[in-house]
Amino acid sequence: QVQLEESGGGLVQAGGSLRLSCAASGRTVTRYALAWFRQAPGKERDFVAGTTWTGDKIYYADAVQGRFTISRDNAKNTVTLHMNSLEPEDTAVYYCAADPLEYGGRWPEGYDYWGQGTQVTVSS
Repeated sequence: QVQLEESGGGLVQAGGSLRLSCAASGRTVTRYALAWFRQAPGKERDFVAGTTWTGDKIYYADAVQGRFTISRDNAKNTVTLHMNSLEPEDTAVYYCAADPLEYGGRWPEGYDYWGQGTQVTVSS
């Protein structure tokens, strides 16, 4: 079993930045696809960014392309999401996800393990 724990959420003004971290425990996630999703109130859980095992393939949702950066540190068993130029529309609970495949895809059904989420609120 893999346990995931997010940290780094908070309240920020529009145009600001935040860094979210996700620490994995219970098992090394070296051979796991890792991703970030988000869910706003009353909406479905949406893909934000993902990375394959080695990090050689990274992909983003159109809404965050150019503003967010995902990175993984296999030595530390962590995945990070750097968020810049935040907008009120980015307000949501952000979730870290992992799957024991090289590529997890852009849909929540592709991931077996989830963190509890961390709230990000962007004020206008």
